[in-house]
Amino acid sequence: MKHSFITPRPKRLISGELRLVLFFFIVTIAMLVGTYTFLGYKTYDFSHERQNVAQKEKSLQNSIIEMEEQIKTIEVEAKIAEQVTTENTVMKESIRNLFDLVPEDITLSRAELESKSLILYGTTPNKDTYEYMLHAPLRSIFHRTYTSFYPIENGWYQFVSTNYLDDESKEENQ
Repeated sequence: MKHSFITPRPKRLISGELRLVLFFFIVTIAMLVGTYTFLGYKTYDFSHERQNVAQKEKSLQNSIIEMEEQIKTIEVEAKIAEQVTTENTVMKESIRNLFDLVPEDITLSRAELESKSLILYGTTPNKDTYEYMLHAPLRSIFHRTYTSFYPIENGWYQFVSTNYLDDESKEENQ
């Protein structure tokens, strides 16, 4: 008996609306799994990159420390070079002043200049010329001055003059 105006359709287990709902549900789950996977990968990549940056930071810190040590070494060397240059300039001026101090009548054959002493070797026409022209200025500069004369064949004298500066720190302590 047929009481229907349309022909009956066969009944399916999953209807069209349910299929549509299942499709969107599966797509949503796939999107969630994809998002979770993407975020997991990005987290791993970020932590790996962070470790690389930390290693680079450590190597840069070590490089900075080494450079600071090199800068300190260079600064010390620059100070030493400046000190040597200053000492050389002072020594040069001292030598120039020494030769300006020697009169024309007196001839120097050798001069030994050290930090606290001066030894002069030379010839002079007589002892008085040496005493008035060279010995007096040397006495005004040095604390102790000793001179030895040796006569030579032509009537002149060879002399050795040793002159010393006393250590100022010893004088202050006494």
